[in-house]
Amino acid sequence: MSCIRKEPEKSRSEELLQYARGQKVIQTNVKLLGLEGDPDLQFLLKGGDLLKVLSPSWKKTRYFRLQEDCKTMWRESKKTFKKNDTFSLDDISAVQMGRQSEGLKKNTEEQVEDRCFFIIFKSRRKNLDLIASSEEEAKQWVKINKSHSVGHWILSCLRKADKNKDDNLSPSEVKSFLHLINIEVDDEYMEMLFKKCDKSKSGTLTGEEIKHFYDLLTQRDEIDVIYGEYAKTTGFMSAQNLVDFLMKEQREKATLADAHRIIEMYEPDENAKEKKLLSKDGFLMYLNHPDAMILNPDHKDVYQDMSQPLNHYFISSSHNTYLMEDQLKGPSSTEAYIRALQKGCRCVELDCWDGPDNEPVIYHGYTLTSKILFKDVIKAISEHAFKTSQYPVILSLENHCSVEQQEVMARHMSSILGSALITSPLSDGMPTNFPSPEELKGKFLIKGKRLNKLEDTFAEAAADDNDVTEEEESNDEDAQKEKSTKLKLAKELSDMVIYFKSVHFNSFEDAQKNLSFYEMASFKEGKAIKLAEESANAYVRHNVEKFSRIYPAGSRTDSSNYNPVPLWNAGCQIVALNFQTPCTDMDVNQGRFLVNGKSGYVLKPAFMRDVATEFDPITLTRGDWLKHKTLHVMVISAQQLPKVSQKKSSIVDPLVKVEVYGVPADVAEKETKPFDNNGLNPSWNENFQFDVYVPELALVRFSIEDYDSISDNDFVGQYTLPFNSLKMGYRHVPLFNKNGNLLPSAGLFVHIMVMDAE
Repeated sequence: MSCIRKEPEKSRSEELLQYARGQKVIQTNVKLLGLEGDPDLQFLLKGGDLLKVLSPSWKKTRYFRLQEDCKTMWRESKKTFKKNDTFSLDDISAVQMGRQSEGLKKNTEEQVEDRCFFIIFKSRRKNLDLIASSEEEAKQWVKINKSHSVGHWILSCLRKADKNKDDNLSPSEVKSFLHLINIEVDDEYMEMLFKKCDKSKSGTLTGEEIKHFYDLLTQRDEIDVIYGEYAKTTGFMSAQNLVDFLMKEQREKATLADAHRIIEMYEPDENAKEKKLLSKDGFLMYLNHPDAMILNPDHKDVYQDMSQPLNHYFISSSHNTYLMEDQLKGPSSTEAYIRALQKGCRCVELDCWDGPDNEPVIYHGYTLTSKILFKDVIKAISEHAFKTSQYPVILSLENHCSVEQQEVMARHMSSILGSALITSPLSDGMPTNFPSPEELKGKFLIKGKRLNKLEDTFAEAAADDNDVTEEEESNDEDAQKEKSTKLKLAKELSDMVIYFKSVHFNSFEDAQKNLSFYEMASFKEGKAIKLAEESANAYVRHNVEKFSRIYPAGSRTDSSNYNPVPLWNAGCQIVALNFQTPCTDMDVNQGRFLVNGKSGYVLKPAFMRDVATEFDPITLTRGDWLKHKTLHVMVISAQQLPKVSQKKSSIVDPLVKVEVYGVPADVAEKETKPFDNNGLNPSWNENFQFDVYVPELALVRFSIEDYDSISDNDFVGQYTLPFNSLKMGYRHVPLFNKNGNLLPSAGLFVHIMVMDAE
């Protein structure tokens, strides 16, 4: 009989000693972070009991608290031999109050609404559904994902490296610390640094000595050089020095008042601040602020004209939105809709089929993907649609239901979405064009099949006004019934389709001649790309007046994606991607919609909104679109890159790729040499140059990979943004992980210059 060796139980005195040590580390870390007076943090560090909910019958008390690294949540497990569970605050996407999650709605009663909250994770990890002992306590737990300090990453690594938990680091523990922060240091160099910092000659580093050691390691020579060029006032930057830097290097209009504001905001030394001087630390803090980074801060909020017709915008769009994974056996979930909407998606897909008890369901038909109720999806969409963006959401219906269950679908949408659902044109008469995103704020639009043309509705209304005979009315009703039977479409659902009637595409000539503005076709990616390559100008003109939706090929059973850029170049508005699949194509999509308030709507260039446009992205004849620019990029350095290999001894060998996406003439890629064994502060100082002919359609992608001479490089992080949103000068570039979430400590440092080409 096999037996499992059980660890000896700790004595009460050992537990108290360990707790005391933990509290000491917490106090030290909190002090280092300057958070002694933060009541929210103190509450999380103390922790408390919460009711974890898995099913109506499985609700169990678990103790949660923030660990001493101030970054990791710890959860006690009651299972024998199972380690207590932990998760990083960086993995949290959102924490929300109430019974809004799928699990809490299904498994709890309404009377606990005020005590419920749930944690949504950035990864595919399931939601954590919890009930607090009171509403006040629930509100405090909801603050769990509030970021407290940029130093968490370093403190976490220090804590892990301190093996014996004595708050001192021995030489071997320092080496472990360096591995954790992703840097390989020569033994002799490390020994020299160690001795330099070991002022107490104790053979270990503690407190300020550890800080000094880290400061020496993270020295930013490039910042020293830039700062030294402009710090002409006794080793400090004066307000005028700062103005000179902003105008000459950053190409910004700046006044002394602007410089004084920056010094007031970023200078940590009160004496320097009083003298209107900026220290090197203050200068670096300014360069690290989001408004001073590579993305033009004026483009972060909604800055484009939102009063143009809806079809004049690129729209962030999802395919098979209900899927969490692949299209054959992956789970369907309302959480997938919530995540897409949180990312600014404005067009979601609902694949509707008959379900039991006369309740329609959503899943990928004829596969093993799980099923979810249509009404639950509509409720989730209603609750989360306008949290990231106030602009309209399009519900793209793939309708496979019987007429009876279509009627149920119509009732659910009407009762749940209420007045937010557009069920008639905004104007009194027959519309001749689309309303604008501004006019449709907070509204839902249905895309689907319709029994008749919208014009027929107004013709019938006009006929009613002219006292049509009962016989004629009866004939009209019979015709409608006959068409309804043929199409197998419920009139209640058909009448909800106003601005997005799905029709078959024959040709651009046929569409121009026979289709109304609101009648739109969906194109499989292969067909769309062929049209975009062979009939580019005709496609652009088609999309000036009508809508086009593109979707991935059915052969992509793994939910992979395609490159959306050639379709945007043809003016296609709804280029639907699998949001659940991290990939370069989703990175580019995120970059396209990063600006304009992450509203999910980006205004097409003027030359793509003109019915007589001659623009052709393939041939690039002369026109307003040709604004030849030269982009100069100097890749200088990176900071705190995460390890991508789980091997303890593995250190990243980073290289940087700079890519331009856009019309074919603009597509280009350059890369640096790999920097060996340093993820903490690698430097390259390599220069690249790109020609960009149609800047209004171009995007720039910075990516970092871990070089491997034997196999494919591993992805480390990336950042993509529109070419016209680049800021010039010395800029930090934030980095997103493969799921499109911000890497909290990592970054790239570059110099950007954009010039008119001769």
